[in-house]
Amino acid sequence: MILTLTPNPSVDRTVTLAGELARGQVQRVESIIDQGGGKGVNISRASISALIPSIAVVPAERDDPFVIELLSAGIDCRPVRPAGPIRMNIAVTEPDGTTTKLNSPGATVGPEHLAAMADAVLVRAGSSAWTVLAGSLPTGAPAGFYADLVARLRGSGTKVAVDTSDEPLAALVAALPDSAPDLMKPNGHELASLTGGDGDLIESDPCEAAALAATLVKQGVAAVLVTLGANGAVLVTPAGAWHAVPPPTTVVSTVGAGDSSLFGYVLGEVRGLGEPERLALAVAYGSAAAGLPGTTIPAPDQVRPDLVRVTALEGLP
Repeated sequence: MILTLTPNPSVDRTVTLAGELARGQVQRVESIIDQGGGKGVNISRASISALIPSIAVVPAERDDPFVIELLSAGIDCRPVRPAGPIRMNIAVTEPDGTTTKLNSPGATVGPEHLAAMADAVLVRAGSSAWTVLAGSLPTGAPAGFYADLVARLRGSGTKVAVDTSDEPLAALVAALPDSAPDLMKPNGHELASLTGGDGDLIESDPCEAAALAATLVKQGVAAVLVTLGANGAVLVTPAGAWHAVPPPTTVVSTVGAGDSSLFGYVLGEVRGLGEPERLALAVAYGSAAAGLPGTTIPAPDQVRPDLVRVTALEGLP
């Protein structure tokens, strides 16, 4: 079973344009899709699609349409006391797949809301193969919320994955090794934010990405999966480093692609695959998601790890 926490969930509205986005102009919209989202929620969707049970912890009212939709999708949604209504995020997608995201901050939480989320995770973590802490933190949450929760989860029997950015990511790294998860999944720009490097350069240079990821492994993180957009992904563990190149993909929407990649790695670990095979499955899931509209999560029969090329990177970590 895979347990997920999405502390700042959203209704994801994807607006698909007929042409390039032009600021200040009136443009024709081809379609609008609303989906209950958030990084952890997306991973729970992928898990259910792969026939692995999943519990999704989210701050929401029990009768919120967001919760009802997740339950109808087969996700064991466990709502906890929210600070306010679920926010809406808007993604504007152009024909070439370029996506502009407008994310609202959501309601401001207090200590009681954070405690309810942490307790809901801690009480279920022991029966979970993986616990995934994912997404931004709501307004009012301390940057170290994830770092503290990872430390509390150590020794509970669950493997822990964290996917976040900005101050929560920096706080997680600052608290290493006590906060070291079993998996971190930054993208190139998030990795650059930790080092002051150039995100575009890191995403174009797998060796540079792997070298920076190796510094996190040396601080206790068991595995670092760095997604590099069209350049695939890099995986670094104490056993070595690998780069995977995705198959040719017609990009429709990049929203949710990173979440799908994280799930692909977790699925590979659950299946007992070795590191190169986990990386191939991660990249295959990410590229399949990029070829689907909105935050649509690929089904297993849409994922082709056999088309992913994996190469070992020598001399790392």
